[in-house]
Amino acid sequence: MILVIGDIIVDEFIWGDVTRISPEAPVPVVNVQNIDRRLGGSANVIRNLHALETKSAMFGVVGDDEPGEWVHHRLGELDSDDDGVFTKKNERPTAIKTRVIAQHQQIVRYDHEWATPIHTDTQQKIFAQVRDKLSAATAIILSDYAKGVLTPELLQKLIPELQGKIIGVDPKPANTEHYAGATFITPNLLEASQMAGMDNINEDAHVESMAKHLKDKLGLKYILITRSERGMTLFDGNTCHHIPTAARDVFDVTGAGDTVIAVFTACLAKGKTPLEAAKTANQAAGVVVGKVGTATANWQEIESH
Repeated sequence: MILVIGDIIVDEFIWGDVTRISPEAPVPVVNVQNIDRRLGGSANVIRNLHALETKSAMFGVVGDDEPGEWVHHRLGELDSDDDGVFTKKNERPTAIKTRVIAQHQQIVRYDHEWATPIHTDTQQKIFAQVRDKLSAATAIILSDYAKGVLTPELLQKLIPELQGKIIGVDPKPANTEHYAGATFITPNLLEASQMAGMDNINEDAHVESMAKHLKDKLGLKYILITRSERGMTLFDGNTCHHIPTAARDVFDVTGAGDTVIAVFTACLAKGKTPLEAAKTANQAAGVVVGKVGTATANWQEIESH
């Protein structure tokens, strides 16, 4: 089982066509044809693990509202343990990101969320639930969307408690120092540059310097940096491996980072080497960016890509 701790978001997609401009303002009029929801944010990691036939447990918070009830229901459909997902009645609403898409083009996105840190008692409840599930876990993913769940205080308690397990972090630069002691992190190029305090330059030698700096700074075993059209760079502690992109067509990069950390972690948990895991994660990223909206990749899609 892989435990996922972080910020739960509901991704809502409004699909339609545009054939005219509004007479009220110079904006497109979307003729809505379909609306659907998907688990997003940290919960998108759960979707990816389910696609990989890997058992999971989710830890985070939702609001006392209809979207929060939907999150619990959807996690149940994915056979993910949701004992660690707490419903907060007066603390915050369930975070929702709504995207309006016409002809495969995102027209606008609007967010309904509250990103203040969760209360201390909620942090303690999450920590206690993680500790209860830890013996059954092969790995833990800390999926930080900077929406208030992975507070510095919670990270400082969690990472020492998780030692001995694979600890992967999808990071945010503001919490850099609090990821010390994790097994690996999976920043994108911009995040890596900010975390390392270095220029955002997408050249191999520069990215190698970032990776080595962050590994030493945080005491990591590995670091996997995603580099958009330049693929990925893995520093496995000894060697930097530059892996060319596997994307054939790029329609939407939404949630690709969730796919990368889910696949990389699942492969490590199966005993794959870091390089094997990174190459597989790279293939999976190539699959999901060829789909529109928050997407996943199963083993068959990854192997055939």
